[in-house]
Amino acid sequence: MNRSRDLDTIAPDDPIENGSTSESTPTSSPEAKTPSSAKANTHFSPPTEEVYTILGHTSSPFSSFLVRPKVFDFSERDNDEEILLALRPHWFTNVSWILTAIAMLFVPLLFSIFDFLGFLPIRYQMVSMLFWYLVTFIFAFEKFLSWYFDVYMITNERVVDIDFNNMLNKKFAEADLDVIQDVSSSVKGLAGTMFNYGNVLIQTAAEQNELTFEKVPNPERIIKLLAQLREEKEHHALGGKQ
Repeated sequence: MNRSRDLDTIAPDDPIENGSTSESTPTSSPEAKTPSSAKANTHFSPPTEEVYTILGHTSSPFSSFLVRPKVFDFSERDNDEEILLALRPHWFTNVSWILTAIAMLFVPLLFSIFDFLGFLPIRYQMVSMLFWYLVTFIFAFEKFLSWYFDVYMITNERVVDIDFNNMLNKKFAEADLDVIQDVSSSVKGLAGTMFNYGNVLIQTAAEQNELTFEKVPNPERIIKLLAQLREEKEHHALGGKQ
């Protein structure tokens, strides 16, 4: 993923000092020395230490909670936009389809034991079993891709929801941090309580008035990060220091 540069940290060049003309040369104001590109930039990036303090560190690309990930990007990302957090549904949500896929692997064995396909020639029995294993593989692979690419992202500018329903269907939704009005979470069930995952509901004033991060880990950290980003961006917009 291309790293975006934090243009806000670029300081103006130091003035050139000349001993023979320093007394006669008028002193330039700070505004005159500040590059126009730095003044025009409205993007900000929260300090790395603050992000890690709130979220912690992650390294595995298969994690459901990726802090400043290097394995994700999306085509709609701006050049100077930085992904702070990428989320997938908690790994425990995969248990049901994994168990189903394992059970499907044993179906041909049951057919052999009870001779359900005994009326077919051996060649057709083998083809039927291979076809069943192919269906099992496609089922498991599609479920894995849906989990892996169903990603929720928080950047220094917005929140993004990318739904990968299947190989031919992708849905993209986003909302700027400026238009977020309220953020809440809900943790339901024994599994959600034990493994600390739940839904994060983001209400906005944009056309997409509601975004839901479903079954994501550590919802309280997500809420804390969004609150921090909204506060810092508001402060940045008012011209204060980050």
